[in-house]
Amino acid sequence: MKSPIQTVLGPAWEQLPHALRIHHAAAACIDTGFMDIDYPAWMQTILNLLHLFGVLINQAGTGLPTEVRKHMQQDRQSWQRCVTLSDGVVKRFNSEWQPLASGEIEERVNRFLALRMRPSVHANRLHYAGTCYVLRLGRLKLHLPEWLLLGHTTIVETALGPDCFAMDFRLVHPWFGQLYRYAGIFHTAIEASDRDRALTGSAGRC
Repeated sequence: MKSPIQTVLGPAWEQLPHALRIHHAAAACIDTGFMDIDYPAWMQTILNLLHLFGVLINQAGTGLPTEVRKHMQQDRQSWQRCVTLSDGVVKRFNSEWQPLASGEIEERVNRFLALRMRPSVHANRLHYAGTCYVLRLGRLKLHLPEWLLLGHTTIVETALGPDCFAMDFRLVHPWFGQLYRYAGIFHTAIEASDRDRALTGSAGRC
């Protein structure tokens, strides 16, 4: 079994540093670290509404303890994010990743809305560039340009060591500028029950 990123990258998967191969392994995996979340004040009401539908975290902060758990369900990968705010309140943001034949990843945040991204490898970094949003209304599926909603998505993941990486996620609108950013440094590990299988299979070796 391959993870969505391994499926989409194909041979380029082997170019990824060990930390990023662990982070995107098909095995059950956990990332722990601290994250900064930032956005303009006028976005608060919009983010409050989006968060009701499971989209993004609607609270800014610095050095917020964060845990991300991932596991596979057939060809899809579930991401469960847990962010602890400075007042102790826990915020959750979950999504599901699926590889597409087009070479894109589709990240679904609820049954209505998804983001499509195209990943690529650059030295010790994994880059993602958003291509469109997908809105599902019953049997109707609409592909919406990024500027029509939250703007262009970019993610950069950079290996910092054998089990450590930095990530930087941004939403930049062509008219309104940067609408949202979260970034942090994480340690990544495969859960014990899956470690041997992942390191000799989908995750490769150092």
